[in-house]
Amino acid sequence: MNDDWDAIAPFWFPIAFSHDVTDSPIAATLLDQRLVIWRTSQGVSVANDLCLHRGVPMSLGHINNDQLICKYHGFHYNASGACTLIPANPQASIPARLCLKTYPVREAFGLVWTTLSGDGSDANMPQLPEWDSPDYQPILPDSIDISAAVGRQMEGFLDVAHFAWVHHEAFADRDNPEVPPYTVTPTSQGLRAEYLSTVSNFPKELQHRAPADFKWLRVFDVFLPFAAILRVYFPEGGRLCILNAPSPISARKTRLFSPLCRNFDQDQPLEPVYEFNRQIFTEDQEVVESQYPEDLPLDLRTECHIEADKTSIAYRKGLAKLGLSKVYTA
Repeated sequence: MNDDWDAIAPFWFPIAFSHDVTDSPIAATLLDQRLVIWRTSQGVSVANDLCLHRGVPMSLGHINNDQLICKYHGFHYNASGACTLIPANPQASIPARLCLKTYPVREAFGLVWTTLSGDGSDANMPQLPEWDSPDYQPILPDSIDISAAVGRQMEGFLDVAHFAWVHHEAFADRDNPEVPPYTVTPTSQGLRAEYLSTVSNFPKELQHRAPADFKWLRVFDVFLPFAAILRVYFPEGGRLCILNAPSPISARKTRLFSPLCRNFDQDQPLEPVYEFNRQIFTEDQEVVESQYPEDLPLDLRTECHIEADKTSIAYRKGLAKLGLSKVYTA
């Protein structure tokens, strides 16, 4: 597992909602690393959740005058992680090693992102320009905790053959299970799949809004290792963009963030959108949490494949090229 962790540590992952990082530090975990997240006038900071003095989590502390203060002995740390004050010995020289190990931070799509060994560049960040477009309405559903490997969740999001069987109550139809031929092409950051079918993306109660025989285009852009954007092309120029951004907390625990935006129905209440989003991901969750082996097999000989699996096959090959073993080896 350590080898897999090392291979993906340079990539960006979401760890919290921006709106949750306010006037108190919060805790998160990424790739088994416990983190503390806090906000100062300089922005958001992320560090290992550990005061090196006596091993107390900094997420138990508080913030005052832009200083993150340890709950146990009141050690003060600035936004860069440097210790600035030891209250019990205020005149003492502070050793350089008494600091918090910090990481690069980005705020995007309503989320706080970090990388555990990256150089801080944006090269590996997902690209969703619609989020900041005035033509689109940004929507931020709650996260979902999934007791499964992140690779399994990602592949489930990319799978188009399961619509009729897993999402038949939400939007699909078991009388329309066929997956027409579709294309998968490599990109600089992963792959793109373009899938055209008659499977409507409207919720069941709104199916009447889809014109008869309308062809629905779904374009998946995958940002290896574990992010993907689905753009669904609706009638009358409507477009829905969904960012599937799972965060690998540990080998068998994933926190799914799913920011989305749309250029239609912007005058409608958002509660049905939240309910529909949760319904779909909860339907997926039941399946993903039951899959065995728990890890996503990257050796294509391990499981059988059909023509409709073109995206998942390309995805598994992409992960293998990153140096992963089977996401993940326990």
